[in-house]
Amino acid sequence: MEAPATSPRVPEQSASARSRRRDAVEIAVAYGLILAVEWTPRPLQRVLWIAAAAGLIFITRISFDGWRAMGFRAANFWRSLWIAGAALALAAIAVAIAANMHSLRMPRGLLAFFATYCAYAIWAGVQQFLLQGVFLLRFLRLIPRPGWAALAASTLFALAHLPNLVLMPITFVWGFAACLLFLRYRNIYPLMIAHAILGITVAMTIPGPVDHNMRVGLGYLRYAPHRQPHRQYNLSQP
Repeated sequence: MEAPATSPRVPEQSASARSRRRDAVEIAVAYGLILAVEWTPRPLQRVLWIAAAAGLIFITRISFDGWRAMGFRAANFWRSLWIAGAALALAAIAVAIAANMHSLRMPRGLLAFFATYCAYAIWAGVQQFLLQGVFLLRFLRLIPRPGWAALAASTLFALAHLPNLVLMPITFVWGFAACLLFLRYRNIYPLMIAHAILGITVAMTIPGPVDHNMRVGLGYLRYAPHRQPHRQYNLSQP
């Protein structure tokens, strides 16, 4: 009697299972590093921030999907640039409403505006990369349906803004829309620009005592408006 032939699909399935486990572990580790920074007090937070940045770079490097897969490409840039234009239109409406309500916080002059929000614009681009290049791409391999993968990534993105009840719904809506738009155009540049525009708009139009100067995590809980009345935004610092 002949021995049954070994199915060639078994090694493929095993490798696929290992790949999915690796994606799940990388999501958990990356997200854990982000939450650890948000909920760690100073001065330890500064040290952990460096460690988290190094860890995220390492995760991206060992499971590098390629620059094109992460959306860093010229294709579809002009076709998707309307996203930044739509964000700019929403920003104009929000600024007009805030000005009418006398709650607009606008830096005086172009130089002051650049000095105030340049760092945030860069940070917005980094957040967009983490959302699409780290979390969404891995969820797409774990979840068969792209829409559900986008929902999972945007949910994590919103939960990372706990306990800020102003930023959480904003980041969920934007995160989900950004993931769907990324799946359509596969270009991250307009999403980075739109994220920066929308974030700066929130900083200028929502009073600091309401959103705690865009703080999250421990920084949100420790916010003291009388101590830092002129701060326009905060990168999750306590």
